[in-house]
Amino acid sequence: MNLAEYRRAARAWLEENAQAGDRPEAGDLARAKEFMARFYDAGYSGITWPARWGGQGLTEAEERAFAAEARHFTLPTYVFSIGLGMTGPTVLDRGTDEQRERFIRPLLRGEEIWCQLFSEPGAGSDVASLQTRAVRDGDHWVVNGQKVWTSIAQYADWGLLLARTNVDVPKHKGLTMFVVDMHHPGVTVRPLKDMSGRANFNEVFFDNVTIPDEHRVGEVDDGWSVAVTTLLHERLSISAGVGMGGQKDNPASLEALRQAVDTSDPLVRDQLVELHIRSRALALFNQRLAQETEAGIFPGARGSAAKLLLAELTLFQADLATQLVGPESVVAGHPLAQAISLAPGFALGGGTNEIMRNIIGDRVLGLPPEPRVDKTVPFKDLKVGTQA
Repeated sequence: MNLAEYRRAARAWLEENAQAGDRPEAGDLARAKEFMARFYDAGYSGITWPARWGGQGLTEAEERAFAAEARHFTLPTYVFSIGLGMTGPTVLDRGTDEQRERFIRPLLRGEEIWCQLFSEPGAGSDVASLQTRAVRDGDHWVVNGQKVWTSIAQYADWGLLLARTNVDVPKHKGLTMFVVDMHHPGVTVRPLKDMSGRANFNEVFFDNVTIPDEHRVGEVDDGWSVAVTTLLHERLSISAGVGMGGQKDNPASLEALRQAVDTSDPLVRDQLVELHIRSRALALFNQRLAQETEAGIFPGARGSAAKLLLAELTLFQADLATQLVGPESVVAGHPLAQAISLAPGFALGGGTNEIMRNIIGDRVLGLPPEPRVDKTVPFKDLKVGTQA
């Protein structure tokens, strides 16, 4: 099947099967899982993932062709976004064959939902200062600690957990990555409600949670390098279309705002043109990264530039929507309220805008890095985050 035929087939399938609504409310989780199973069986989940582990084994060209058609629809796949964009690719890149065999296919079919467990109350921008501890006990690890700002944790079956396993070495060298069972009796998930009353994030507590060593991803104390892999995938997946402009029914999209405001005002038209320019710039940059990836050139730190562009675009879009529509746009129940309340999260999740600029300056532009005083100091001797 050539690309034109592939695209026509994808469009036909979407027209027949796609449903509105991307975030599960009461009763919607079963519908989302049922859709994901059909999505996988039709060949559109894991398009470029290796066929050996349950993917479709196709190329970036097919993935771009499908994405071009899917942007006309709103798919109920939000709860699977962490697994598809972040944790699944990490297991593929850094996991064992046994882990790939166990986790990848159920993830792609929507049978199991994933979350990512990195940030803590005292370890946000500086994730490496985290204090959740994992202590080895024979062929298991025992975990105690807390994570925060965890998306989708309330639905998750599995989580990718970064924990401290060694306090006698510098903070980046004493971390280990694990796959944790979110249904373990020692795991407690509590919602964090925003001003709209919705809970888009969670805090997660671990109380003597046991994890078998076979669920360790990567080597002991080498979790930071695994985390970097996850963060690279996270930034690329966020920038590639998870933003406010990426959904057909998004009330803050350019198309929706054009219908909601008076476009006879030249100043309004100028602002909408600015939104279009920023959106196209991000889309073209992502297209370039995808083409380079297909050619074997991994984008590396340039993924941080894409994520920064997306965060700034999202904030601009929310501010513009508020300005054009007026104060009623932020009142609970207004179609724009949730989109606007979510916007600041894009400047935080996956690394703050300030962290992204530091990465770009250091690793892309080759500028001198900021001075660091903690690179050689054992973690137990630092006073960081909530550590006294």
